[in-house]
Amino acid sequence: MSQPPQRLWPTSGKIPRMTYDDIAEFTLGHTLIPDSALDFTATLLIDTLGVTAGAAGLDVGHIARNHALRFMGASSEADTATLLFDGRRASIPGAAFAAATQTDNLDAHDGFNPVKGHIGCAVVPALCVLGEQMPDLSARAALEAMTLSYEIAGRAGLALHGSVSDYHTSGAWNALGVVALGGRLRGMGATHLREAFGIAEYHGPRSQMMREIANPTMLHDGSGMGAFTGLMAVLLAEDGFDGAPAITIEAAEVAHHWQDLGARWTVEENYIKPYPVCRWAHAAIDALGLLIDTHDLRADTVARINVNTFKEAAALFPTMPATTSQAQYSLQFALGARLVHGRVGPDEVAGDALADTRIATVLNKITVTEEPRHSKRFPINRWSDVTVHTTDGRVLASGDVEAKGGQEVPMSLTEIETKFHTMAAALSEARRSKIWAMRDRMMDPDTPFSDLLALIHPSTDE
Repeated sequence: MSQPPQRLWPTSGKIPRMTYDDIAEFTLGHTLIPDSALDFTATLLIDTLGVTAGAAGLDVGHIARNHALRFMGASSEADTATLLFDGRRASIPGAAFAAATQTDNLDAHDGFNPVKGHIGCAVVPALCVLGEQMPDLSARAALEAMTLSYEIAGRAGLALHGSVSDYHTSGAWNALGVVALGGRLRGMGATHLREAFGIAEYHGPRSQMMREIANPTMLHDGSGMGAFTGLMAVLLAEDGFDGAPAITIEAAEVAHHWQDLGARWTVEENYIKPYPVCRWAHAAIDALGLLIDTHDLRADTVARINVNTFKEAAALFPTMPATTSQAQYSLQFALGARLVHGRVGPDEVAGDALADTRIATVLNKITVTEEPRHSKRFPINRWSDVTVHTTDGRVLASGDVEAKGGQEVPMSLTEIETKFHTMAAALSEARRSKIWAMRDRMMDPDTPFSDLLALIHPSTDE
């Protein structure tokens, strides 16, 4: 049977207002996606799975997976899915919740500056869980679904941020990206998709992000509940459950956020994190790193460090952390780790690093101040500047530095691969190499998505 023609969305000229039917057609239909968007989506997918693997050993990973196993089961084996990098099985929403929660709690996953949040940590677990139900799913079709879900999630986030006064966690809107993914993969019609969007938006975790910033916990950015709510919404809609129309998609006052759907591929604007800490701290890390590398600085040669940054970064956890969650939301601690250890990786935000007296000493030398010019650049950009006063009287200034990993200061593919191996270090080198090699294979329509799943499902290396 011949396939319907793919729709090439307008890229120039006056674009009429997007209706719900247009958005549903974009999500469910034969939309033509640029190869560049699919290729970058493949990078985001494998990068995120590296973070998921690295987070599997965290306490929160064990708690989330065990909780899903105990309380998020299913009456039929057909309604279960494998817990990522674990091997046990829970319900479809439960397996997504567990993987998204553990991914969210190793803060090295991708993000989208304009929404101050994250898409992949909810969408990638949902893709893996749903893909397991579809043995004939091709890797390229999986990439297409993931790409479209990023486009829906990003705009839902923009619409929510632009229409409410509170700063909410990513789970509030990445749940709608999960719905788009599930609707496409499970062959939903536009009517059921509309109900699912409405259910997910209504039940999405509109939780207060700055509350978590001030008191970092395993709640993190709400993406575990975003993944759970999104898949629950899909399954409820399939069963005939009604949902009120999603305001972030259909309200007239948010229509402008959807006008460039299909013309602007926001997935390519997502950043990749070089460090497993809140990206608000990254510009300061890069600025200090520039001075360390240029002037061969050591902790014992630094008298004090002055950091100028944007308002939100200045509000990060200020003291010596007691938990991994606090460490990942601490600008000062990240700077201390960079100065003492020469890096900021998974080992520097967990375990013995949390009681490192050398980092504690450095923290006492750091002053963080809001700088208006950096605040004006946020959230589209993250800038900071650092001045170091040395024990021999030198004053070293970094100048304004933008965080690495986005379009403005991209990481090379080699750097991303190195990061992947660092994050997923608990896996064998052979297994890591096979997973990374899938990045190039994903674009091939003859590659089954199950080839990737076979590498992430075993609980032990094979």
